[in-house]
Amino acid sequence: MGETNRRGFLASAAASQLAATAVGTFAAPGESRGAESLKQGEPLKGAEPLPVALIGCGGMGRSHLETLVRRDDVQLRWVCDVDRDRVNAAKKLITDAGKPEPQATADLREVLADPSLRAVWIATPDHWHGPAAILAAHAGKHVYVEKPCAHNLREGRLMLEAARRNGIVMQVGTQSRSTAHVRQAIALLAEGAIGEVLVAKAWNSQRRGSLGHQQPSEPPEVLDYDAWVGPAAWQPYQSNLLHGVWRFWHNFGCGDIGNDGVHEIDIARWGLGVDRHPDRIAGLGGKYGFDDDQQFPDTQYCVYEWSTPEVLGTKQLVFEQRDWSPYVQEGHENGNAFYGTKGMLVLGKKSGWQLFGERNKLVDQAEGSFSLPPHYDNFLACIHDGGRPHADIEEGHRSATLVHLGNIACRLGRTLQFDPEAEQVLEDREAAAILRRTYRDGHWAVPKDV
Repeated sequence: MGETNRRGFLASAAASQLAATAVGTFAAPGESRGAESLKQGEPLKGAEPLPVALIGCGGMGRSHLETLVRRDDVQLRWVCDVDRDRVNAAKKLITDAGKPEPQATADLREVLADPSLRAVWIATPDHWHGPAAILAAHAGKHVYVEKPCAHNLREGRLMLEAARRNGIVMQVGTQSRSTAHVRQAIALLAEGAIGEVLVAKAWNSQRRGSLGHQQPSEPPEVLDYDAWVGPAAWQPYQSNLLHGVWRFWHNFGCGDIGNDGVHEIDIARWGLGVDRHPDRIAGLGGKYGFDDDQQFPDTQYCVYEWSTPEVLGTKQLVFEQRDWSPYVQEGHENGNAFYGTKGMLVLGKKSGWQLFGERNKLVDQAEGSFSLPPHYDNFLACIHDGGRPHADIEEGHRSATLVHLGNIACRLGRTLQFDPEAEQVLEDREAAAILRRTYRDGHWAVPKDV
């Protein structure tokens, strides 16, 4: 079979496999295989509705809620948020959909104390992801947690350990892992459609706005700001801190690399076929476009290297970010490119992929888009039938670690040498200290062994 025909056959076979069966019938490289009993977007039939809760009702939490209320295989028993307006809006959305009114609280401990509850969706700010997920796992609840899975590397490790110790399913909100055309593209890479993949690139190129400069002020009356800060080190409220923009402060978020960038980083690592942390990390970046209170770079370039001589020398992952850019790069505002010894594959999680052979000849292409339901399908199927989900916490932790290491390298302006087994930066105490965080003394949500 000729090279062009072979690639076309692989693409067709992968597409047919996805279309004919469940979300992700095949397990792509570097990914755990979950229960595969569902078509995309299809609720579990014949099963009693699973009692679930939503923790964090704004932004992405509301998107989750708008999808969950349309499902018959879950029952929303609780909504939890420290903003009174948001929790009331969540209750109204549920009852307007003809579903029973859920219980509501600002304290997630009340939610986790309910013995009938089986699973929680966590859509809080980043600094609450780890503490909330760990508490939920210890309470025996299955967890769907938003990306990045953790605010820092140490919390990610503790989340993985908590999931395994308690035998619960923990799915991370990197929905591309359950997206048909992305899974198809990863399968093509694994089959050798572009030869050996040596380099993967991920980019986040879009136009955001300035946060401006603000001084500390009193929080809104509807917000329990003390509860919002939670186990993080105390920081006074200011009006450009929340909602939504907390991610640009070291104390609460991971920057835009941990917001939009982690989606592409996760896909890049997946397609590169690496199932451990990198050995060397370099990063440059800063505030090139905005003069505002943001503490993370609006412009960032990170390079990760894996020493894998048994495969074919080393492998490299590159991440680029320009938060002030109005330009679409290689056909995709946010996207990926994979460079192999016999070709290249360019992928946009919201649009499709293009496969190029040698001398830049277009060999094959496909369109596609992503949505939340397939990722839920996989999560719920794993709860009912066992198995690891597509975006298992182990995969989420590996990709979030790239976010954390890239941020540290940019913040300190130097290359990091990393021990992937010990999860430690070597010979750099200042960098090693940022793998963890500072907590409020005595707060009930501080994870053990941090």
